[in-house]
Amino acid sequence: GGEIALWSLVVLAVERYVVVCKPMSNFRFGENHAIMGVAFSWIMAMACAAPPLFGWSRYIPEGMQCSCGIDYYTLKPEINNESFVIYMFVVHFMIPLMVIFFCYGNLVCTVKEAAAQQQESATTQKAEKEVTRMVIIMVIAFLICWVPYASVAFYIFTNQG
Repeated sequence: GGEIALWSLVVLAVERYVVVCKPMSNFRFGENHAIMGVAFSWIMAMACAAPPLFGWSRYIPEGMQCSCGIDYYTLKPEINNESFVIYMFVVHFMIPLMVIFFCYGNLVCTVKEAAAQQQESATTQKAEKEVTRMVIIMVIAFLICWVPYASVAFYIFTNQG
């Protein structure tokens, strides 16, 4: 569930970036694009969930022993935890973070440029404020949801033994 949500936020950011910052004359998002976005989200979630099932790291019971999570604790060469944790941190945290910052940063800049060119238009100014507000909320929500988990996992991984 969490990885689907993560990659859905990335897809949403990229779609908004393409629509606002790179408007192509006759390009419109359609059903196929939505299907590709959903498929991409699921493929990336599987790229997170499947490797431990095939021997790259492993799952262990967490907390109250009623759910499983990635084994950040065990440093055994045969489990390959180190490389998997690095992969998870880079591919499933840092890359989405950079893509979201890039897309929404450019989106805000593009909207601000348009608003600066049409200062007399109240609707453009209102749209700029709404887009900026939406971007701030999306980025803060992403950070609130993922930074604590990534930070704790990174801390556990780097402070073993």
